[in-house]
Amino acid sequence: MRTWSPGQPRRACATRRACLIARFNFIYAKDRLDAEVILRPLICDMEMVQRTIYIAALESFRAAKKAFWKIKISVKDTLALEHMGGPRSLEVAVLDYIACNKDLYDVRHNIQEVIGAMNRNPKLPCPAEVDLIVIASFIQEMCCLAFAMQTLMPPLDIAFGVDGELFNRTMYYRSCDSDFTAAFVAYHIWPALMENGAVIVKGEVVTKK
Repeated sequence: MRTWSPGQPRRACATRRACLIARFNFIYAKDRLDAEVILRPLICDMEMVQRTIYIAALESFRAAKKAFWKIKISVKDTLALEHMGGPRSLEVAVLDYIACNKDLYDVRHNIQEVIGAMNRNPKLPCPAEVDLIVIASFIQEMCCLAFAMQTLMPPLDIAFGVDGELFNRTMYYRSCDSDFTAAFVAYHIWPALMENGAVIVKGEVVTKK
């Protein structure tokens, strides 16, 4: 019979955290660029392409986090009926249950929610010009990643940047085509990954005067 130790949940969470951070980096290095390739024939302005992908990432996290909290409330109510430990152990049990039962998450619904939010964003091309379903696979990857990141203690999240904010070198890298003397962010290419307010992985921005 396999023995259990109190450190096992912490080790499992640490392993899951490392895998999710690696996945975030892979999406930035591969899936983001694939989405750029898909959008370039449809949107002639590269800045607009990068803005579209960035906002897709933000909206994916927003939608996935909302879906997660709804599921978490339901699972907690169910597990609490037979749970014998304290509040913290119940919280761990709920997060582990959700992490192990990925079918609880209806990612297809979130994809439509993300595309709807993007279609209403005045900074992006209107639906008549570009059908954002073409980057549905990218949105799905981001939604699934964001959802899984909520099962960690503490959860991982992304920074929501604002055009014109002061450039923060601890949070972002400048893109290669930036004006490296500019003090303000013109627009964002990729969000920073955060944990408890600390930067885990830097994002990328364009700075211009």
